[in-house]
Amino acid sequence: MLIHLNETLVSESDLLSKVAGGDHHAFRIIYHKYYNKIYTFSIRILHSQLLAEEAVQESMLKLWLMGPQLMTINNLDSYLKKIVRNCAIDILRRKELELRTDRKLGLTWEETHNETEEQVLLNDMRRVLNNGIALLPQQQKLVYQLCHQEGLKYEEAALRLNLSVLTVQSYMKLALRFLRSYLKTHTDLAVLLVIFKLF
Repeated sequence: MLIHLNETLVSESDLLSKVAGGDHHAFRIIYHKYYNKIYTFSIRILHSQLLAEEAVQESMLKLWLMGPQLMTINNLDSYLKKIVRNCAIDILRRKELELRTDRKLGLTWEETHNETEEQVLLNDMRRVLNNGIALLPQQQKLVYQLCHQEGLKYEEAALRLNLSVLTVQSYMKLALRFLRSYLKTHTDLAVLLVIFKLF
């Protein structure tokens, strides 16, 4: 497929090659070319503008982080739809788990005002998570706090921190990778299952 770039035609494979080499401009071209299409595709699955935006951002971040593997893509349109569909399904699973966990914890709290075993696990996990957050590099910590704890979109966090959206996405990716690894080494599986909704 050919794409207009500065009044010239550039092949999609050339753009992917540039992105694989870390070219931000080439990535922005792909981002803007496919954003509306995959956003519309994801909203059909998620029925939520906010969740659809999340799916698109996650999908584009995955594309950016693929590096040399980008060169194996033959049809970017169908590949992006596959990525965003998988991201949307993951989001739905997370939301369902979050809903079930909230309901369960809410029911438990209504039954007794004393701390139950799950509430103890919840508090323990929050303590461990806060310890992990404290160990993050400053910029990653700020991005995590703004996006995950305050609920800002990547674009909003980027404006507040005077960073590019891609930089915010990269910091978030690194922060989540560290925190997941930290939690796995500092908690047991039961706690992870109870608090998975935090991610």
